[in-house]
Formats: sequence, C-alpha cells, structure tokens
Amino acid sequence: MRIALLGLPQSGKKTLFTLLTGRAVPASHKAHEELEGAAAVADPRVDRLVEMFRPRKVTYAENRFVLCPDVTAAGGRDWYDAARSCDLLCLVVRAFASAHVYHPAGGIDPDRDLQLLHTELVIADLERVMNRLLRIEKEKIRGPSPARELEERALRRVWEVLDAGRCCDDIVLDDDERKALQNLNPATLRPVLAVWNVSEEAIGMPAAADRFVVCAQIESEIRTLADARERREYLEALGIESPGLDRLNRAAYARLGLMSFYTVGPDEVRAWTIRRGARAPEAGSRIHSDIARGFIRVEVIKYDDLIAAGSERAVKDQGKAQLRGRDYVMEDGDICHFLFNV
Repeated sequence: MRIALLGLPQSGKKTLFTLLTGRAVPASHKAHEELEGAAAVADPRVDRLVEMFRPRKVTYAENRFVLCPDVTAAGGRDWYDAARSCDLLCLVVRAFASAHVYHPAGGIDPDRDLQLLHTELVIADLERVMNRLLRIEKEKIRGPSPARELEERALRRVWEVLDAGRCCDDIVLDDDERKALQNLNPATLRPVLAVWNVSEEAIGMPAAADRFVVCAQIESEIRTLADARERREYLEALGIESPGLDRLNRAAYARLGLMSFYTVGPDEVRAWTIRRGARAPEAGSRIHSDIARGFIRVEVIKYDDLIAAGSERAVKDQGKAQLRGRDYVMEDGDICHFLFNV
C-alpha cells in the first residue's frame, strides 16, 4: 500500500519521509517530482517469533511512503497526481515554531493549514469531476449507455459532497460505483490521516481522534541512539512508550484497514499484509498465486496460543492448532501453514 505525505512548504514532511524510510531526499530532487521509499512496520509479535524460531531471515510488513510535491494555494498541482496514485493521504501540518524555519503563511496555525490542505484537495477534485460531467453531457448525443449512466450517477454523488466543501473519504459507494470512478480516480475518496508535527514541548499533548502527533526533531534524536537501552531510557524520560514514527507507521497501516498474518520457521519469520475480512485463499495468494489457485486448507495457530505454549508442537499437543477451509476469515496475528495442490 502507498501512503502520500502531503503538506505545505516547511511542514516537515521531507524530514518525516527520510526518518520513516531511511531515504534521504537527494540534492538533485526537483520540486515537482515525487519520491518513494519503504518503511518497515515495527511489530513486537515478529520480534517475539524471531526469539522463538531463530530464523535465518526476518521480514516485517511495510508501508510505501510517497513524498509529494508541496501543496501551495497559488502554485500548480504537481502534488495532485502523486496523491491520487496512493491509498492513504497523510496530511502533515506544522505545529512547531522556529526562528530559523519560515512559515509560508507567516505564522503557525495547524488548524488553518489542515483546512487549506482539505480545501485544495476538494477544489482539485471538483474541477476534475466537473470536467468529466461536461464531457458526459456531450457524449450523450451518441445515445444511451448504461456504463455512462452509472458513472454519471456516481459522479453526481461525489459532486454533492465536494460542493459542500467536504472530502469524500466517508461517502458510501457500492462496488459498481467505485469501479465506474476508477478512471477519474478522485483524490478525496482516499482515507485521511492528519499528522501534526509538533515541538518537543508538545510531545505529550493529549491525543485527539482527528490528529496524530509526532515530533520530527525528537524522532531525529531517537534515531541517533544505536543502543537499545539508551533509546528506551530516552523514551521513558519523554513519557512515551515507543517512537512516534513507529506509531505513525502502525496508525497508517490500521487506517488502511490492514492487518498481518505470519509464516514461521527456521528459514524465515515473515509478516504478510492483508485487508481485514480477507479469507484464507486470499491470504495465501499474498505468498504465492498457486496457493490461492490450488488451496486445500490452512493450519492456523493463534499467536497468543503459541507464545503461551512455547512451541508449535506444544500447541498441537494441546489441540489448539486449527484446520480451516476456504471460507475461513483471517484474524490479525494468525500463524499459518497452507496446504495446496496445483
């Protein structure tokens, strides 16, 4: 899954991108270009499974973050196509003051900046939807078309929401309507995660449902601490349980409606990403398409049962290893062995 980092100039999104992905923004990077990098999703369950199985290889789930061009009210929309290519929009707003880092609006106001980002998204989508509706009117001269009528109906539903100044991430569209909108691909249909880049003094500010708080400055300092004990002590001194970037990465993962299942053994412990509600064959297809095509059954061990028992053999001796068929709905943390034949 791809996650867009969108923000005004000097919001700190470039710093967050580098900290999340480990990829520095090169000096040759042009302002109108996007940049992509992968960020492993920190997972204590993977860490515990590694301790148990001592595998030769470890693979965490990952998100792919896309650093989009700056959003500017007076500028172009290079950021728009980059945003539309992603599955989640992370709107990064600046909530820290600095005498050395200017703010394009002249002062710090994260609520204002967030509203500006929402407005720019809505306007860009409104223009795109309006242009498509005008073309549809011209196409009607060719005669009736069920596909075009479905697209027009879906577009008018989207238009009503956008015209009211709202994003469309909570609009309920059926599968046919979403398919009809695939070519137009409005950006505001994507879920949104608002990210407040705060100062060190505000790192402990109360959480809110409409925002995620992170301090890029603190995260930079945490990354310089190679010793795990020093890092833990530093976090404790700040009064936080885990680095903000880890929490942000997990929050984005959850906002996308994703979860992990695992495969384990001496060769590799690996976290696999699936959508919530996925059935067993779909999960198997993440490993290899042959598993879905020739699916027979899956052996499932619950993570908590494995940890409590101490080994796969002990779980099986306790009768807690489950054999499931094609209709099994996967659960977060399932440890799976797939049986298939092609």
